[in-house]
Amino acid sequence: MAPLLSGRDMVVVGQQPWDTPIGSNCKDLALEFSKHHRVLYVNSPLDRNTLLRQRHTPAVQRRLRVLKRQEPGLQLVDDNLWVLNPAVVLESINWLPAGLHPWFNQLNNRRFARAIRPALQELGFGPFVLFNDNDIFRSFYLPELLRPEVSVYYSRDYVVAVDYWRKHGQRLEPQLMAKSDLCVANSSFLAAYCRQFNARSFDVGQGCEAALYAEALAAPMPAELAGIPRPIIGYVGALVSSRLSLEVLRHLSEQRPDWSLVLLGPEDAAFRASNLHQRPNVHFLGSRPPVALPAYIRHFDVCLNPQLVNDLTRGNYPRKVDEYLALGKPVVATRTEAMGLLETHTYLADSAAAYEPLIAQALREDSPARQQQRRAFAATHTWAASAQKIYQAIAAHLVHPKEARPTSRTAHSARPHLQPPQPAAP
Repeated sequence: MAPLLSGRDMVVVGQQPWDTPIGSNCKDLALEFSKHHRVLYVNSPLDRNTLLRQRHTPAVQRRLRVLKRQEPGLQLVDDNLWVLNPAVVLESINWLPAGLHPWFNQLNNRRFARAIRPALQELGFGPFVLFNDNDIFRSFYLPELLRPEVSVYYSRDYVVAVDYWRKHGQRLEPQLMAKSDLCVANSSFLAAYCRQFNARSFDVGQGCEAALYAEALAAPMPAELAGIPRPIIGYVGALVSSRLSLEVLRHLSEQRPDWSLVLLGPEDAAFRASNLHQRPNVHFLGSRPPVALPAYIRHFDVCLNPQLVNDLTRGNYPRKVDEYLALGKPVVATRTEAMGLLETHTYLADSAAAYEPLIAQALREDSPARQQQRRAFAATHTWAASAQKIYQAIAAHLVHPKEARPTSRTAHSARPHLQPPQPAAP
């Protein structure tokens, strides 16, 4: 299908830098956008705390070389796609009280905008679309400072449920949604949340790299899996206790010692301290680059998504489930609103105790026919389809810009006026 828009300029800002080691909606959408548009992907800039605490990491060292003018900040990474490492350091201000935060946030936003403008000029960008992936603070004032033709806020996670974002995000995210020309989200739950503050909010669905996973259908078994007894019940993704249920994993390991639980991904402190590490049938394999993950999934017998149900998780779309299904794998997951969309092709658990019988059922019922049905279903969730819905929303705004203004209860009060920073009182 031909895109509704083509040949435009797009600037993408967000939380995840291009060199993130994990899967990223923002990166995948930027790659999809670049098939029909020129795209500038702006990496998140350094802040003081990161510079001090992570100075010797490869990512920070790259940013420092740009700051020292030892390498260019702007690099072509694919056809029509450039990545910018901004030559700027922002202040770390999340600890500030609400009375002081706006002043310093404006200062940070001005520095960020100044670092972006030279790249826009170098690339010869004309009127552009600003696409903001959940970046509430650093990009809050960019619509005013960079003056895009269209500003789009992308909600793919209920980030204000996280402590870091909650303090100022509960105040700022509704304002950012309200003043954006339109909001798009990857689930119906998040689209409804956006619609409270901006009447022009759309569910654009979730994409999946189905082609990458289809290529792994004949992938050989990774060496680490070869000695693990079957059946292998696997999970791939960040092992984060705010999102995943340690209770489910403990229950499974204790109730079914004949099953092998394989967990692939970086662990937070709670997972590292968990007694799961002492269970003989639980195997922590650590992190792998995204391109290596399909080969592991290919050799799981059942895939898991043992989410906790809380404000952070209840509305987010389970990207990894589409990736499991793209390889035809049976999936057992926690029931959430977003998982309801996938219920026909998955097994949904309402409690920790429900996981064991559902996994046993999934093992019994798996068949080549069911695997093909799952692959066909996942193949409908493409980044091209998601981008097409985004283009449709942008095109509607360009045709009827006045109708795109928010009409919700917070639209007018939430629209901030950018004021020049004033000197601090002596």
